[in-house]
Amino acid sequence: MINYTLKCENDHSFDSWFQSGSAFDKLLASGMVNCPACASTSVEKAVMAPSVRPARKAAKTPVSTPDTPLSNPTTDEERTIAALKSKIEANSEYVGMEFANQARAIHDGDSPERPIYGEAAPEEAIKLLEDGVPVAPLPFTPSRKTN
Repeated sequence: MINYTLKCENDHSFDSWFQSGSAFDKLLASGMVNCPACASTSVEKAVMAPSVRPARKAAKTPVSTPDTPLSNPTTDEERTIAALKSKIEANSEYVGMEFANQARAIHDGDSPERPIYGEAAPEEAIKLLEDGVPVAPLPFTPSRKTN
């Protein structure tokens, strides 16, 4: 398939798809290509920019991570989430991937009660909820602690 930008004698511009370049030429010669605005069959190819895919190794646009909007919040929702993130990080202990184990230990009384946050696989979080452990998902990705 090929997409051409076309122009009629009345200067109307429009796009149309064709099976191939030769299919376009055949349809044009038989008068079957017409302008959707004025129905003129006097149509020709217009100047158009080719649609070229960038090389695989070309620099890619950085993918937005869940933390990106919080680094520079611009909407009321982003500011609210950023404030919530700051409050949680200032008043809770980050336990990372040990969240499910730590939450269960606190719930069972095997570990001192304290506010924690971290990460858990969806299956682990569902199991905690089924077992009555009060947990909730956070609307942000926790900041990683680095040395």
